[in-house]
Amino acid sequence: MKNIRNFIKVTITVKGENSILNGHPWVYEGEVTKVDGNVKDGELVDVISNKEKYLGTGFFNSNSKIRIRIISRNTNDNYDKAFFKRRIEYAWNYRKTVMNNDLNCCRVIFGEADFLPGLTVDKFGSILVTQTLCLGIDKIKDIIFPLLYEVLNNNPDPITGIYERNDVKIRELEGLTEYKGFYPLNNNLLVKDTTTTIIENNLKYEVDFENGQKTGYFLDQKYNRLAIQNISKDKTVLDCFTHTGSFAMNAALGGAKRVVAVDISNSALEVAEKNIKLNNLEKTVSVKQADIFDLLREMDDNKDHSYDLIILDPPAFTKSRSTISSAMRGYKEINYRAMKLLPRGGYLVTASCSHFATEAMFKEMLINASHDAGVTLRQVEFKEQGPDHPILWNVPETNYLKFYIFQIV
Repeated sequence: MKNIRNFIKVTITVKGENSILNGHPWVYEGEVTKVDGNVKDGELVDVISNKEKYLGTGFFNSNSKIRIRIISRNTNDNYDKAFFKRRIEYAWNYRKTVMNNDLNCCRVIFGEADFLPGLTVDKFGSILVTQTLCLGIDKIKDIIFPLLYEVLNNNPDPITGIYERNDVKIRELEGLTEYKGFYPLNNNLLVKDTTTTIIENNLKYEVDFENGQKTGYFLDQKYNRLAIQNISKDKTVLDCFTHTGSFAMNAALGGAKRVVAVDISNSALEVAEKNIKLNNLEKTVSVKQADIFDLLREMDDNKDHSYDLIILDPPAFTKSRSTISSAMRGYKEINYRAMKLLPRGGYLVTASCSHFATEAMFKEMLINASHDAGVTLRQVEFKEQGPDHPILWNVPETNYLKFYIFQIV
């Protein structure tokens, strides 16, 4: 028997209807044609077609261009504590399967891909770090966060704290304020230190989840970094945009002769050096402060071919459609230079973490760069984000990471 619907109804356009029926969970501002009542921002509403067909239930927010974020298309769902516990258990059980219990550090909730819109939860050992970008989810975090603790506490790393990294400007688009700090569990903080140590691919990392990028550490490349170990034996490696030194250290663990880890940020290099020392890799890995564009250009001018493995893992060069062209020029520049610097038989590892720089665009850029560099690329491997960052094929926003390994032939 279907539940009696007590939610305000919101009618949307045919375009919006087709999008939902095709599996996309967002209703945009321009797709709303009618709101039957006085709905408060952050409340759940029923989305219906212009023929009054039920399409789904989601969080409404008049502040956001994403006017409604669908959380369910099942009319029998009750949005109570049991509902959200099932969602969290479903997400956690999925990770336990696809990560083969490699759960010391992983993404636990990946927003829409786990049917909890706008919510990110990363696990760093015994610490959960959250980011909430949906007003509706933010309003019920006092239900969700204790459930996260309850579900995840029964594992080899009992949860000792939940830290909120809500210091991102995108929250303003939802009418939310920016802040960061520990969430009180049972009215007590179980831990106060904002650094922790994780183990990934048999390497230790110190994670500053208060001040580090995003939630403190980029987990999406975990298994891509592992792939570097397979090709690094006896190589001389240049790791560009090294950040925390993760690719560099995986290369060292894979048997590289020498690794130089480069970043423009001195603070990032300080973290990288800590991690290098933590793993006793100082004899193999050294750090260098430089602008990667300038460094590669200078090496090209000097015909410096001293590296036979170059890794390019830059930050997102574009976060909007309006800057795609300049971003692709940036991607081409660094890849073109790296291709020219590598000897025949050398290896290029290149990645993009921008959703807007699509796989097709990135592939075309690599083809053009190789043509201009006068080299042929032999693909060794293509990978995306790890399975703890699942991709929904009907939600292109969940698919953002491109990662290639090539041999130069």
